[in-house]
Amino acid sequence: MANSAQARKRARQSVKVNLHNAALRSTMRTAMKKIIKAIESGDKAAAAAAYTENVSVIDRIADKKIIHKNKAARHKSRLSAAIKAMSGDAPVVAVKTKKTAAPKKAKTEA
Repeated sequence: MANSAQARKRARQSVKVNLHNAALRSTMRTAMKKIIKAIESGDKAAAAAAYTENVSVIDRIADKKIIHKNKAARHKSRLSAAIKAMSGDAPVVAVKTKKTAAPKKAKTEA
């Protein structure tokens, strides 16, 4: 527990800042999901429009240092590559949507 008035105040402030940052991260994830959904629909024009519309959200979050600028660039690059791959211009790049656990291998006894 914080012992000084300054430490107590910083603890109060950090709770507020963490909630705000969490909301911004959620906004970014929602924007990315909109782009992924448009890509999965198969309409390249709609996917490109969704990308153009939502990429600024990713940039804003990176500018506020909620996520690292390289992470933002990586996400934008992968989404852009997925959109380009829709017409066959570029190699197909899988966009991660959800992590799934690999099934465990059963031990075989000899």
